[in-house]
Amino acid sequence: MKAVVFTLGCKVNDCESGSLIRGLQERGWEVSDELDFADLYILNTCAVTGEAEKKSRQAIARVRAVNPDARIIVCGCAAEKTPEIFAKKQNVQLVTGARQKSKILSLLDGEGIALDEEDKIYDEMPAPVSLKTRAFVKIQDGCNNFCSYCIIPYLRGRSRSRTVESAAEEILSSSAEEVVITGIDISSFKDGNRGLVDLLLAVKDANSRIRLGSLEVGVITPQLLEAAKQVRDFAPHFHLSLQSGSDAVLKKMNRHYTGEEYCRRVELIRSYFPDAAITTDIISGFPTETEENFSETLALARRVGFSQIHCFSYSRRTGTVAAKLSELPAEIRKRRLHELLALSHELRQTYEQKFVGKVLELVPEEVKDGYTVGYSENYIRLYVKENISKKTRVLARESFADGLLAEIIK
Repeated sequence: MKAVVFTLGCKVNDCESGSLIRGLQERGWEVSDELDFADLYILNTCAVTGEAEKKSRQAIARVRAVNPDARIIVCGCAAEKTPEIFAKKQNVQLVTGARQKSKILSLLDGEGIALDEEDKIYDEMPAPVSLKTRAFVKIQDGCNNFCSYCIIPYLRGRSRSRTVESAAEEILSSSAEEVVITGIDISSFKDGNRGLVDLLLAVKDANSRIRLGSLEVGVITPQLLEAAKQVRDFAPHFHLSLQSGSDAVLKKMNRHYTGEEYCRRVELIRSYFPDAAITTDIISGFPTETEENFSETLALARRVGFSQIHCFSYSRRTGTVAAKLSELPAEIRKRRLHELLALSHELRQTYEQKFVGKVLELVPEEVKDGYTVGYSENYIRLYVKENISKKTRVLARESFADGLLAEIIK
């Protein structure tokens, strides 16, 4: 019997899908993560934007095009948000939502809608299968922040964490060249009185390069940065979520910091890691965002000198506080998004040029158009002509595609 676990959305979904793949394999299934012909399809969906929801629904039609007789199980945030819509789709036998995904392994023949009440404890799943040189280890689920634009806390539930020991064991036992510590909000990782600092110290001697996933401003403290410095192979890359550079907009978003506080935390990072990559997320066209507010965002982005900005146009999510606000005209949101994208491109190239002629460590991920492609410790996308399969020291030579061309140091 063959199954496909197909994933849309975030790295947390990737982790959970990897866990489902391992669980299915342990039960004797042949499993793929591509939309190949199979007997059973598990679709792990996303609802972070309207477009993500649309793609999640379209995935069902894509499955039926591959196998008209397919059995389909739908899980994930889009399924949690609108289970009835998915349950009515042809070939869908079961809808399980975003919580307790481990139960899917015991419900492969189940039917109907099987949503859970809000999770009180962390759902321990099998260690995810990873066929890549970078592995993602999930340490936490859910979110307590309730940003006014975000539907995820209503779908994923409140924050809950693994134990330090459980997370550390998975990280330390990984054979991947790099491990990315991920979750819905890893800044809220908490095991009793222990948190992210304790986890970093527990894995400081890991054989893999250790990279942190997305962080909130408040978690950036001297204690965290001291712990990161002690990790033998720590990736000096901090994805520090911003969303807007305007204090007025941040307040409407229910983000609990100011632009000035954000900049102070970036300065703190750079006092420990001077060459660190600082990446971020920014939403353009939030309902209350004026031209002045948007200009403040652009100015703050230049002040920080991000190495990359993940740019998003505001997407209204029914059920959130911001959904009650009047949306800006589509042309304004589109123009601001294009300005942000142009700035991100400019800042990325400026940051990358600092490392031309310097030695970096490449963890390869794929072969593309004759080049081995992967990321450096500070999250620069690197291209080399040679075939490599493990972490390798390279010399960055020049701008190339969406990163730098490099050569292996013999």
